[in-house]
Amino acid sequence: MTDAAPPAGGPCPVVLVHGFASSFEHNWRQPGWVEILGDIGRTVVGVDLLGHGSEQHPADPDAYAEVPARVLGAVPDEGPVDAVGFSAGARVLLRLAADHPGRFARLVLLGLGDNAFASEDHELLAAALASGEQSDDVGITLFQRLAETTGNDGAALAAFLRHGPPVVREDELGSVTARVLVVVGERDRTVPGTERLAAALPDARVVVVPGADHFATTTDFGAIDAVVRFLEDG
Repeated sequence: MTDAAPPAGGPCPVVLVHGFASSFEHNWRQPGWVEILGDIGRTVVGVDLLGHGSEQHPADPDAYAEVPARVLGAVPDEGPVDAVGFSAGARVLLRLAADHPGRFARLVLLGLGDNAFASEDHELLAAALASGEQSDDVGITLFQRLAETTGNDGAALAAFLRHGPPVVREDELGSVTARVLVVVGERDRTVPGTERLAAALPDARVVVVPGADHFATTTDFGAIDAVVRFLEDG
């Protein structure tokens, strides 16, 4: 999924990792991120998480222990890269930045805050995705419709949830050498706050996007502008 490379000696690539039930195409290319980053001379390395998009769609939760390793395998190894992740993708990148700090120069975490330290129970959502049965829960219905829109398999998404996303401890984040930008929507109810995350990272700042909810974070012009400025200027 890597787009055309910039001239030799140009800026480092940008790895884009999407959120749960989405895909590289839906989360990044369709809203214009690939084109915008190309306009500032950046190579885009698009990643589909296991169980999503063009990746394999195993229905065994144990298979999803491989998610961080598979993302790391897509990261170019010729020097540090910049990376942008949304929600579940941001969780994976944060885990990798703690475990492999030399691989990342700048890191953008969209739709992730202090919930990075929490392990949540998503069994109701997993069961609904696996069965395909309609739900009265608005949040569950939203993810079911997202999965349909992106062409993702409900059983694979359920397995992804049942394994659970990577979780980090605050004391593990001292090893992160990347400069970090945390971007959250003002109305993002999935994020309980950002103070703990920002304090645990050696070099982090937070941008709150006015009026944006969780899913609007990746399409809001203010968020996109903040990310581009960060990638260009730090």
